[in-house]
Amino acid sequence: MARTKEFDPDTALQAALELFQARGYEATSMADLVEHLGVAKASMYATFGSKHDLYLKALQRYLDARPDPLAMLSQPGPALPAVRALVRLYAEEAANDVEQLGCFVVNTAIELAPHDRAAARAVQQAWDRLETAIISALVRAAAQGELPAGRDPYALGRLLLTVLQGIRVLAKGGPDPVRIREAAEQALERLV
Repeated sequence: MARTKEFDPDTALQAALELFQARGYEATSMADLVEHLGVAKASMYATFGSKHDLYLKALQRYLDARPDPLAMLSQPGPALPAVRALVRLYAEEAANDVEQLGCFVVNTAIELAPHDRAAARAVQQAWDRLETAIISALVRAAAQGELPAGRDPYALGRLLLTVLQGIRVLAKGGPDPVRIREAAEQALERLV
């Protein structure tokens, strides 16, 4: 008869996400995870695999919990208000990150992606999804006459992706709400 798990894997995964986001991958040891999650090391390995596997599962959980940009930007009607709302949402999240946890995707991009293919792939997929959602909304905005003639939705989408991720990097170093909000608004000025 199989033994039942002595912990809730979903709760443990959320706790791991929080610890990794607060400390980073390298600064979080297996001993830290065992202590923070309250799970025996053998049970952790049996449920999640290695520390690296657990990190990638925590990253996926983070992504799954985030608002879906495609859903936000594909609503019927004018597209530009939705794009503006998305940019301002990112700016407000960054401006209010007083604990300086940062975006888990950006943290992963900075710490692991340069030398970890799986992490780099996960980061790139997240950014591709966001960029595709933004560009799709901007293409729709152009088709609906919301963008001035001559504005390239693809270039604007890449600009907004870069600004959004840059805002998150700035927040990690200490959120300056004025700097973050002004950067977001200046990026949005490119849409008019």
